[in-house]
Amino acid sequence: MLEIRNVDKVYRSRGKPPVHAVRALDMEVGKGEIVALLGSSGCGKTSTLRMVAGFESVTSGEIALGARQIHDLPPARRKVAMAFEGYSLYPPLTVRENIAFALKAQQLTHSEVSRRVDAIARLVEIEDTLDKYPRSISGGQQQRVSLARALVRDADLYLLDEPMGQLEPQLRAVLRGRIKGLLAERGMTAIFVTHDQTEASALADRIAVMEDGVLQQFASEKELKSRPANLFVASFIGEPPMNLLETEVTAGDGGFQLSVGSDITFHIPGGTLDQHARRTLEQNKRVRVGIRPQKVAVGTGDVQVRVTSNQWLGDQSHVAGECAGNLLIAVAASRIAARPGDVIPFALEPRHLHIFGADGVCIRHAEVV
Repeated sequence: MLEIRNVDKVYRSRGKPPVHAVRALDMEVGKGEIVALLGSSGCGKTSTLRMVAGFESVTSGEIALGARQIHDLPPARRKVAMAFEGYSLYPPLTVRENIAFALKAQQLTHSEVSRRVDAIARLVEIEDTLDKYPRSISGGQQQRVSLARALVRDADLYLLDEPMGQLEPQLRAVLRGRIKGLLAERGMTAIFVTHDQTEASALADRIAVMEDGVLQQFASEKELKSRPANLFVASFIGEPPMNLLETEVTAGDGGFQLSVGSDITFHIPGGTLDQHARRTLEQNKRVRVGIRPQKVAVGTGDVQVRVTSNQWLGDQSHVAGECAGNLLIAVAASRIAARPGDVIPFALEPRHLHIFGADGVCIRHAEVV
C-alpha cells in the first residue's frame, strides 16, 4: 500500500513568490490498485508523482510504501519504477539496452533479460526498433521505450507520467487495453498522470481529481459522475460537461422551488433532502444545480429551448439550446430533426438534479437510475 499523508510541496525561487503546488494531500493506494491523477495543467499531479518517485523533495508530510517510509530515501532505494513524460532515455544505448538497463541490477541471466525485453517490446509494439538508438526513432516510439523500461522492472510501485500522450489515438486505444491487462495480471500497483478522461476511465480503478494543488475527490469514475463532491468535479468530469444553472430558492408546499427566471422551475420535495441540505436551502436565496446532458430528454417536457447547434456523432446526437440566458446541452441516442433557430422542448426532471451550496459542495445528488 502507498500512503501519502498531509503532503505539501512549495517551490521557492529567489525574487519570486513561492508556488504552492500541492496542498495537504492525503491518499491511500491499495496493493495491486491502478490509480489515475487527473486534472488540468498545473494542478499538482506531476509534482505529486515526482515526490513519490523521489525526484522532488517533500516540503512537509510523509510518504510510505508498504511498511517503509520513503519520502527521505533516494530514488534508487524506493523500489519505484517511473516512465517520464520527457522520455529520459540514454542516447549512447540502443533501445534494447535502454529497456534492459534496470534489469542488470537484478542479476538475471542474459536469456531472462532478453526474454523480458522482447516480451515488453512486443506489448508496446517497438520490437523493430530494439537495435536502433533513441535519436533515430520518433517521439512516439521514444515514449513507448520509456514506458517499456518502467514496466519491465520488478518494483513495488509503477509511476507513469502521461504514458501515451505522444501516440496516435488508434494505437493509444490498443495499448490501453494491453497495459491494463499486464498491470492486472501481475498485480502491479500503479499511479499514472493524465489530463485525458478517456485514458483515466479506461485504465484506472480509481481517479484522483486535482485542482490548484488540492485533491478534490478520489473515487471510481462511476462515483465521480453520479456523486460529484463539488462544482469543480461536476463540471470537470463528463463529456459533454454537466449543465449548471443558477437558481432562486423559494420554500413552500413541503419542499422548495428552484427557479431560473420564469422559464425553468424545479420542485424539490422536502422528503428527498437530508437535514443539512434542507438547512442550506433555507439559508440561501440562490444555489447552483446541475444535470448531466445524458439525463436531458429531447422532444418532450416543458422547457423551451432555441437550438444553437445539433451534432450527430455517429452513435448519438449532441443538441445545444438556449433558455433563460443559459446554454443547455442534451445527449440523445438517435438523430434529432432540429436546426439552429428552431424552438424545441427539453425535459429536465428534478430527480436528475445535483444541488450545490454557496461553497460549491454538493448537498444533494441526483437519484441513481
